Amino acid sequence: MKVVEDVSQLAEALASAQREALSSFGDSRMLVEKYLLKPRHVEIQVFADQHGHCLYLNERDCSIQRRHQKVVEEAPAPGLSPELRKAMGEAAVRAAQAIGYVGAGTVEFLLDARGEFFFMEMNTRLQVEHPVTEAITGLDLVAWQIRVARGEALPISQEQVPLLGHAIEVRLYAEDPGNDFLPATGRLDLYRESAAGPGRRVDSGVEEGDSVSPFYDPMLGKLIAWGENREQARLRLLSMLDEFAIGGLKTNLAFLRRIIAHPAFAEAQLDTGFIPRYQEQLLPAPSELSTDFWHAAAQAFAQSQPQRTRDDDPQSPWSTLNGWRSGLPAQTSLHLSCAGQDRAISLGAHSPAYQLQNEHLWVEQQGLRREHRAIRRGDTLYLHWQGDMHAITAYDPIAAADASHNQHGGLTAPMNGSIVRVLVSTGQSVEAGTQLVVLEAMKMEHSIRAPQAGVVKALYCQEGEMVSEGCALVELE
Repeated sequence: MKVVEDVSQLAEALASAQREALSSFGDSRMLVEKYLLKPRHVEIQVFADQHGHCLYLNERDCSIQRRHQKVVEEAPAPGLSPELRKAMGEAAVRAAQAIGYVGAGTVEFLLDARGEFFFMEMNTRLQVEHPVTEAITGLDLVAWQIRVARGEALPISQEQVPLLGHAIEVRLYAEDPGNDFLPATGRLDLYRESAAGPGRRVDSGVEEGDSVSPFYDPMLGKLIAWGENREQARLRLLSMLDEFAIGGLKTNLAFLRRIIAHPAFAEAQLDTGFIPRYQEQLLPAPSELSTDFWHAAAQAFAQSQPQRTRDDDPQSPWSTLNGWRSGLPAQTSLHLSCAGQDRAISLGAHSPAYQLQNEHLWVEQQGLRREHRAIRRGDTLYLHWQGDMHAITAYDPIAAADASHNQHGGLTAPMNGSIVRVLVSTGQSVEAGTQLVVLEAMKMEHSIRAPQAGVVKALYCQEGEMVSEGCALVELE
C-alpha cells in the first residue's frame, strides 16, 4: 500500500486505490470522498430577478453548529480574502443562473483549511440568518423579494453591493444544552429582551406569559449585533446577551454567551468542530452552588417577597416579613431550592451589604460592589449569577419526597412531547441499548433506550399520549 507523505497527494492515492479495487473485484464500486481539513460552513446570499440579472450579497460564516444546525452566524466571513469572496460569489451566481433561479437564495459551501471550497447545497428561500447580510449591506431583503415577485429588476449591480462593518447573530432556542440540546417546553414566566440601540436588533415572536409548546420549532428569537469591526460587534452582542432575561423554561442563552465570550471565538478560530473542541468550557458540568450564591439568593428572595398588609392595623408586626421577634434580634429563616439543590439559611437584621433596588441586587464584599439582576415572578426569584439565570423557590419537602420515591429502574421523559411509538411490551426481555419508546417534540424524535439488559416490568405510556418532562415511561427490572 502506498504511503501518503503529503496531504496534497491524498486525492491521487485514493484514486489509485479505487482503480486497484475495481481491477480486483470486477464490477464492484467504491465511493471515495475528499477529506476536508477543519471545514468551515460558508454560504453566499444570492438574489435574481425575472430579467436575467443575478448577484451575490457577500457571504456568511455559519460554522458554529450543534446537532448539525447553525447556532451562530456572522458576515462577512472572518479571514476571507477579496479574491476568495469573489470566486465563491461568482460560483454561487453561476449555480443560480444554471437553473433559472428567481428570488432570494443561499448557496452553501464547505471551505477547508487550504482555501478550497466545495458545493454542499442550495436553500431556495430567505434564511434565518439574513439579518447579518442586511446589517452589512443596508439592504432590505424582504422588500427585494416583494419587488422581484412584482417583476421589478434588481435595484443595484454587483459592483454596487456594499460591505459595511461586521455583524454577528445568535439563535435563541428553547432547549437544554446540558441534555444534548433536547428541545424544552413550558411557560415564559420571565422574558426581557435587550434594550434597543444603534447596531442592535432582536427578531422574536414571543412575549412574557406565552407558552412554548412541543408542536413547533424551538427557536424563540434571534439577537443581531453590528459594529464597524468584528470585535465591536462581538462586544455589543455580549452586552445584549447580558441584558436578556428568560425564566420558566430551559434555553441556550448562557451557552450562547459562553460561545461569544470564548477566546477562540474572539480570535475567529472557526470551523464546524468548534463546539465539540471546547465542550468543557461551553458546556460545563453542573457544580455545587457556592455559599456566596445562597446568601445573595436568600437576601434577594427575602427583600423581594411581597409584604403582607392588614387594613385594620398596617403597623402590626405581623403584617411584615422583616424577621421581627419579640424580645429577640430580628431573624428570618429560609429554606431555598435551586437546580436540584437546597439550602437552609438564617438571615439577621437587613444587611447593608445586600441592597435590592429596581430588580438589581447590589452585593458589597471586601470593598467591591457587584450587580446581579434579581427579578421576582410570583413564588420564583430569577437571579443572574456568574453568567447563568437561576430560578430560586422556597424548598418544597413534599415535592422532594415524591422525587426521591421514583420507581427503581424507571425511565422518564427527557422533555415534554408526544409518544409516537412504543416498541416493547410488559414482560419482554431487552438488551442494553434496545429502543423502547420514541418521543417526538418540536420536529425532533428522541429514542428512549434501555440503559442495561433487563425485563420490562411496566409501561406507563401509550402511543399518541402527551407526556411531561420527568414523567415515568418505562420500568425495567
